[in-house]
Amino acid sequence: MIDITLQNFESELITGSMQQPVLLDIWAPWCGPCRTLGPMLEKLEEAYAGRFTLAKLNSDEVPEIATQLSQMFGVRSIPFCVMFVGGQPVDGFVGAVPEAQIREFLDKHVPPGEVLAAQEDVAEAEALLADGDLESALGKLQQALESDPANEVARFDYVKALLELGLLCEAQEAFAPVAAKAADTITPHARFAALAHWLTACERAAAGIDAPALQAAIESKKRDFDARFALAQGLMAEQRFTDAMDALLEIIMRDKSWNNELARKTYVAILELLSKPAPKPAATEAKAKGALELAGQAVAVARDPLLDQYRRKLSMALN
Repeated sequence: MIDITLQNFESELITGSMQQPVLLDIWAPWCGPCRTLGPMLEKLEEAYAGRFTLAKLNSDEVPEIATQLSQMFGVRSIPFCVMFVGGQPVDGFVGAVPEAQIREFLDKHVPPGEVLAAQEDVAEAEALLADGDLESALGKLQQALESDPANEVARFDYVKALLELGLLCEAQEAFAPVAAKAADTITPHARFAALAHWLTACERAAAGIDAPALQAAIESKKRDFDARFALAQGLMAEQRFTDAMDALLEIIMRDKSWNNELARKTYVAILELLSKPAPKPAATEAKAKGALELAGQAVAVARDPLLDQYRRKLSMALN
């Protein structure tokens, strides 16, 4: 449980709810129902074992926030509880309602224990991946998928780590549940589509790629795009990604539409594989109902000079 003030409002409530849901209890010392509800909420915070954070705000001491939230939800009495998720107030209830009703409210917004455990495993895995410890990260990611098979971040990181370790069969098996998302042309999943291109390259390499023969074919016929693409797939399978993009760029510059733009799509897939996902914003500015004007600024995305260079190369080739 934390007490909210003007000083910690942004860090504890706005930014904190980007990590896990935060239930804000707006109360006052003179409020009788508040004294009934408060201990019940504290008991539920313990019962939910870290699946949400309970925050308390004394409306007499911090009227700025209490008033803004009350006006936002059209509420004029306390106790008044507001659920924050993803940096925004998303729902609330008024009064010292029964425990069963509060549990129903919490269950609409608080992730199940399995989902929370998976999120924690993914966070640990990503720290291990950053340190280059792929094998330890694999164990954490496997645990995450066992807890929550629908966790897309865990699925992506798991398949990617398997391919980085050269475990093609295991990667194919792990990718199978999301293969349809990768192939969906209406609402494509960019990161899974990128994995699909990498898997295809690894499968082609496993079947055998004669790089010297392909290079010879290219030297004798500059527009032998099949040979160039096969060579690029071999480089991609070897994780020589920039070399693969250079080979693909030669196709794109000569024939942008070759094989239904396969060279461009594979090039974009490599950029996706090498790009770090954008961090979640600390908060968003108030523009719509449900946003607080006290929210902070978005987190800036760190740029990768090498990837920016290859994005520019692709843009120049396509223009």
